[in-house]
Amino acid sequence: MTFKAIGFPSRYVQGPGALKALGPLVEEFGGRVAAVLAGDSARAASGDAVKASLEGAGRSVQFLRFQGECSAEGIAEYSRQAAASKADTVIALGGGKVIDTGKGVARTLNALLIVVPTIASTDAPTSRSIVMHDDSGRVTGVVRMRRNPDAVVVDTDVVARAPLKFFAAGIGDALSKKFEVAQCCRLGAKNFYGTLPPPVAMLFAERCYDTIAEYGETACKRIAAAGKPDEAVERVVEATVLFSGLGFEGGGLSMAHALSRGLGAHPQIGSALHGEVIAFGTIAQLLAEERPAEEVRAHVALTRRLGLPVTLAQLGAPSIDAAALMEIGRLACEAPYIANISPRVDQSRVAEMLRAADALGRSALQSGS
Repeated sequence: MTFKAIGFPSRYVQGPGALKALGPLVEEFGGRVAAVLAGDSARAASGDAVKASLEGAGRSVQFLRFQGECSAEGIAEYSRQAAASKADTVIALGGGKVIDTGKGVARTLNALLIVVPTIASTDAPTSRSIVMHDDSGRVTGVVRMRRNPDAVVVDTDVVARAPLKFFAAGIGDALSKKFEVAQCCRLGAKNFYGTLPPPVAMLFAERCYDTIAEYGETACKRIAAAGKPDEAVERVVEATVLFSGLGFEGGGLSMAHALSRGLGAHPQIGSALHGEVIAFGTIAQLLAEERPAEEVRAHVALTRRLGLPVTLAQLGAPSIDAAALMEIGRLACEAPYIANISPRVDQSRVAEMLRAADALGRSALQSGS
């Protein structure tokens, strides 16, 4: 039997006030000097809790101000700064690009890595993948750490105070995993460890979707009304950060994520959040899979109720001509994940599915369903 592999962070901590765990974790893992990579908004959102926890555990701390993209040049510069302070621990505090840059710094220095997302907008925290960009924000490739993060710490007090659009974007990114992992399992595609997906990856992906279907709307309403976590918020954060991350890395990706290469390059869509793009791309994937119409309509209705885009106009592109759709299709077909779908798709088929997804979404909006 062919062996299968999946990876996990060494520790996962989630809940209100979880930032207090940082100092004890660094101490337990043997770290002495922590370089905290964070943008201005992440530092403001976390207040003094990070510094207080680290210093309370007798650890030294240096803050590195994140600016720009997760690029090779940025990683080299932050690595230089962290090495100058003799940091043996990197704490990536913020959103997806900060997290990926922090991974790159830890990889360069062979340091401990603790990921602290301040928004639950992507599945990046638990994975060892680093999505590289150029200075214009264009994806240039993916590199991988030798191991998953040493710890992931999710303070839901901080996450719940962030704008709802980020919370919803994390849901949009997570909703795709059930379908993408299923395609990889069906086709015998390799996961991000170079093996066939183990069955547990599909369990994570399915549980992710089921949790969002059960608690997603309630959690979004709680975030919008109170900006504080409750049980629904906790369950959804666990789904979008932990289940989604473990599911995609151990299971693989498919057309929905391949589409982000093309959709994200369109000038009117480029400013949309990753999870918003994936939410729409998932609808196109379901149509490309030729799933039953009733199932696809139910998914579109759920996506809409969660406040996620179901049309190209909602992504910022009210009118896209045939040539632009073909270009999106061309770029999507350059992504390796595009091979992990049946029936197979090409550039023209991708453009056709985007048109069909947009038409279905517009119909749902008009009917109110």
